[in-house]
Amino acid sequence: MSEAALQLLALKGFDAVTIDEIAVAAGVSKRTFFRYFASKEDVVVRFLADLGTGMSAELAARPEDELPSAALHHAVGAALESCAGHTDHAARALRVVQLILRTPALRARFVEHQARWRDDLAAVLGRRLALDPARSLYPALAAGMALTAFDAVLQRWSDSDGAEDPADLTTRAFAALAPALDGDAAR
Repeated sequence: MSEAALQLLALKGFDAVTIDEIAVAAGVSKRTFFRYFASKEDVVVRFLADLGTGMSAELAARPEDELPSAALHHAVGAALESCAGHTDHAARALRVVQLILRTPALRARFVEHQARWRDDLAAVLGRRLALDPARSLYPALAAGMALTAFDAVLQRWSDSDGAEDPADLTTRAFAALAPALDGDAAR
């Protein structure tokens, strides 16, 4: 159902498509649609929603002695790789990312998801560094910087219509962030 809905939304634009049209394109009833999705926005945002869970899992799996910048780079890079790294999937992902970033209602929902991701990443980072996110600012700040890098990479990739490489952009972003993420004063 999601694939049909995403294709229709990407083709016609978010505001031009009704839930009835999505249901017809997916071959389900409107009632069935609402069993899976709370709103039209959820169809699109769910496409990227699992990226946050993937980032947290990737961060948790990194070696304990790895610098925060490297661990966060890998976590964000893995999420972007799952989204944009496969040629057959990248074109579809790009259309969905462009739809999200260019539609205010979708962008707002995406920002909501990122707030949860930040909290999850901060909790994992806090455990890795033996820092309590409720007492130390570092885990939330570091997670926020990582997600700002993620957002900037998505924006640049979207604006370039896929011409810029997300992996290269991620490497450049974390090279700029590394001094702040790894400095002793940061923690």
